[in-house]
This record gives sequence, structure tokens and C-alpha cells, in this order.
Amino acid sequence: QEKLDMSTYPVESIRNFSIIAHVDHGKSTLADRLLEITGTISKTDRNKQVLDKLQVERERGITVKAQSASLFYNHEGINYLLNLIDTPGHVDFSYEVSRSLSACQGVILVVDANEGIQAQTVANFYLAFEAQLSIIPVINKIDLKNADPERVEKQIEKLFDIPTDECIRISAKQGTNVEKVLQKVIEKIPPPQCNTANPLKALVFDSTFDHYRGVVANVALFGGEIAKGNKIVSAHTKKRYEVSEVGILTPNEQPTHKLYAGQVGYLIAGMKEVTEAQIGDTLFLYKQPVEPLPGFKSAKPMVFAGMYPVDQTEYNNLKSALERLTLNDSSVTVHRDSSLALGAGWRLGFLGLLHMEVFNQRLEQEYNMSVILTAPTVPYKAVLSSAKLIKEYGKDEITIINPAQFPDKLSVSEYLEPTVLGTIVTPHEYIGKIIALCQDRRAVQKDMLYIDENRVMIKYLFPLNEIVLDFYDALKSLSSGYASFDYEDAGYQAADLIKMDILLNGNPVEELSTIIHNDKAHAAGKLLCERLKEAIPRQLFEIAIQAAIGKKIIARETLKAYRKNVVAKCYGGDITRKMKLLKRQAESKKLMRKIGNVEVPRDAFIRVLKRETDK
Repeated sequence: QEKLDMSTYPVESIRNFSIIAHVDHGKSTLADRLLEITGTISKTDRNKQVLDKLQVERERGITVKAQSASLFYNHEGINYLLNLIDTPGHVDFSYEVSRSLSACQGVILVVDANEGIQAQTVANFYLAFEAQLSIIPVINKIDLKNADPERVEKQIEKLFDIPTDECIRISAKQGTNVEKVLQKVIEKIPPPQCNTANPLKALVFDSTFDHYRGVVANVALFGGEIAKGNKIVSAHTKKRYEVSEVGILTPNEQPTHKLYAGQVGYLIAGMKEVTEAQIGDTLFLYKQPVEPLPGFKSAKPMVFAGMYPVDQTEYNNLKSALERLTLNDSSVTVHRDSSLALGAGWRLGFLGLLHMEVFNQRLEQEYNMSVILTAPTVPYKAVLSSAKLIKEYGKDEITIINPAQFPDKLSVSEYLEPTVLGTIVTPHEYIGKIIALCQDRRAVQKDMLYIDENRVMIKYLFPLNEIVLDFYDALKSLSSGYASFDYEDAGYQAADLIKMDILLNGNPVEELSTIIHNDKAHAAGKLLCERLKEAIPRQLFEIAIQAAIGKKIIARETLKAYRKNVVAKCYGGDITRKMKLLKRQAESKKLMRKIGNVEVPRDAFIRVLKRETDK
């Protein structure tokens, strides 16, 4: 295919922008229309979410990865190069959004004319506002019969101080007014501030692994130019590479002769190792070092889960699959971990539950790996008071990810748990139910604001472990799907935490111990005992399944023994005869229980440790 000449697009005629919005407000559909209008893809009925390339995205109908595409557009006789980045809308992927914004000078903020402003709209607006980008508000889905663009314009004006006459009303599905958006982009968004004469400075804002060509890095050029055959150095690893191909993405890869300052494209430089293309890294020409770009703050994992291969022989395959997938999804943190029951594995940190499910699904689809994921937990902290432990750890505050490392109450001055500041946007008729739900989750109300006469924005301080499992589902079902939820990290706060052990016939089972808040211990202990009772096979002796906090037993289930009917051979006769046989049986069962030990089969662990999806 013909290589494009990118030198015809000077910095003044380049616009870099991304599309941000709440889930399902039509970002990807708007991207499809923009691609069609600029002739990047041909107009057919099959163009549905062209930029959502992953199988997960197609199945769930959501965007998971930010995808970029370059468009060519002629406006008033000048050819413009527009670099568009389509971003995800879920709170779990807000890291992708903040990364995409670093390669942009402006954003299109899409709001659904039917739903109005929702939690994620607010969060994404502030991300763009803090990055000082110019914002173009667009009201989408005006073709729906319930659409109320006037109301939405008022909401935008009240919350974001953007005058109502700046909003563009469009229907991305039917293509109404979409041309106007492109003209607004050219008028309102400034060109990138950079110069081709400066030395090369390129920011790696995303990367993927290709089996044949190694690592493909997506870069935004902040200065200079780059061509095939250039020798480049990574500021992070200090390794040297030779560029083998550069180009732009018109969603598909299109090789070019060179890339110039202000442009966004991809480059392949024979990076063999997955760890080499660090996202946020700066690339520069060999012998021409530059001040590295600030990069990104690494994502803070909110949810931790253990991941183990179903079969230990798969360990190495899973390891390489994990490495490749974490290259593409850099917000996952990986630590080696091992469990007595499940063998060697990893402790993975995710940004949220949906993120965890999508990651697991991508492992299965893209790498054919089936894995065991344990129930998610959150990182706790303990402030140590015993001098011996402080000396051992070298600091007086430790982070606890695994319940096995939970220090004893006597040697700790206080335990801390992570908190988040949650924003809930809901129609006002559901307020009562939602406040009750939040109080049940130990949340503290911080703020309440009426956006218009029937929408409310409530802010709460939540303990993270209360919302990590099923808060979102509960919120959606209470509010018939209308309420939306978004959260951001809010540091740690003191909490009354305890470690709950599970005992089988008095022996603790290491793998099943959990860290939990004191108020919730009884309910959780009871539930766990009941699930174990169903999972453990019956033995010839009685098994007591107990949940304990320290020495105190808080819940118990008894798994009855198999027993032979010893009185079957007695026909009539005296009752003392039966008594003697039953007594003898009871004595031998007692002896058996003393010397018998309970082996918990592996699949029982898996059934208990796995996430409960059928609740």
C-alpha cells in the first residue's frame, strides 16, 4: 500500500481531541459518524462501533480500550489532520480516559438528551477541566421521542458553567448535525504547542503486543520528527532501538514516510520484551537526550483478587499470557503469590469489579487460559505499636493484602481501611431507598445537590470493601437502572477490623481466613460456614465447621457423619441390647473423630473461594 506523506500537515492544521461521556451516551457511535464523514471508512450499515475491536467489547457493547484514529478533513479550503481518541465510559476505566487526555488539546463532551448528566459525565468533565483542555459540549440522541435537549442544556449550564448556546444538538445514529461538530473542533480546539525543529520527543500512551512484530507502541509526538531507520532510546529503560515502521492509525495501521511534531501515530521498533514499552515513557533520538515528559501517575488498584491456574502445569503459559495482557492493559498490578490450597499464582490489583471481569474474559478469549479467580479483597493498613515488629518491617505502617499477614491486635495501635468518595446521580424519587442502602454500607453523607427539579447529586464517603462486591448492582436494581455511580480514592481511615478464621474440627484452615469489619463478621461467618457445609464431602465422623474471631466462636455448622445402621439385626429383644450397640458405635465414632483429619478437596476450595455470582 502507498505510504502517506505527512509533511503536508503543519502543526497549525492538526487537532488532537478525544470523546468523553458516561456509559452508553453514544461515544463510539459518534466516532463512527466522524470516521464516515471524513471518508476514513466507507458508509455502510455495518458500521457499528468500528473502534471497539476486542471481542469483549463487541459482546458486552461497551468500550474497554481507548482507540485512536486519524481523520483528514477539508474545512474552508485547508486540509486538516484530526486525531480522534474514543474513550471508555465506565468508572473502572477512567485511567484510560486520563491517559488519552494527555495526548489531546480538547475534548467533545457527549451527553445523552434522554438521560441528562450522569455521574461519569461529571467525573470525566473534571478530568478534562483539570487538564485545561477546551471542551465542546454535544447533546446526543435528539431523535429519541423522550429526548429533552433544553433540560440537558440547563443542567450543563448549571453544573459546568458552559453557556447553553455553545451546545451542539446532534443525533449520532442518524448523522444529524455531525458535520457541525467537526467544524467546532477546528474552530475551538487549539493546535498542539510544539515545533518540528526541536529534537524528537515522543510520549508512549498505549501499546499492544503483536506475535510477529513484537511491541507496537502508540505515540504522540511533542517535538521533532521520526522516520524508519532512526535510532531511538527509551528514557525509562535506556535501551536503544532502530525504528522499523512508523505510521498513523486510520483505525487500521497505515504506514507513512515520517511522523512530525503534533501528530499521533504508531511505531514499531523491534521491542521483543513485553516489559520494554512502558506506558508513559518518553522516546528520543540516540545522542540527542531530552527532558522526559512527566508521564502518568500509575493507576491505584482498588480491588485485589488471587489468580491461579486451574492446573499447575499451565503456570508458565499463564505467566506469559499475563505479561502480554498487562502490556495492553497497564492499570493491572501483578504480584507473585501462593496459596496452600491452590498452588502458585498471582495477586492482581484491578481498578474495579468490571475491570476484573473484563480482564478475566480477555484472558480466556485472547489467550485460551482458564483460571481460578478468588473473591476480591481490598488493601488494608495497620499502624504498628510493638517495637519488635516495627524493627522487623522497618516502618511503623504496613499494608496488608493477604489475610495471612494480618498482625495481632496487641501489637497494633490501629487498623486502617481504604475509603472512596462516591458520587451518585439519581432521579429524586429514589432518594430514600438509596440513602438507606448507603447507610447500610457504613457510608457517611458529605453533600447533596439538586441538579434540576428532578435530579439529585449525592456525595458519600464509603469504605471501599463495602462497595467492592455488589454495591453497584444493588444501586441499579433499587433505582430501576436510573441511578449512576462514580467514585474516586479518598485515602485511609481508622476502622474496627478483625481477622476471621475458619476451623474444621478445631483446626484452622489458612486459605479461608478473611479480614472483615467487626459489625459484619457474624453474617459473613454464618454464610461461609453454610457454603462450606455444602462443599465438603461427608466423612465417617462428624465435622464441626466453625467461624472464629481469636478464641471466640461466632458461627457453627455441623456436617453429620455417615453411619451404619447397627441395630438392623435386632428383631425384638430387650432395649438394652440396642443401647449397647449404639453406645459402642458412638464410642468408635468419637475415637475416629480424634484421629481422623479433614482433607478439604481442591474443588471445594474453589467453590467457596470463587466469587458468588448467583446471590
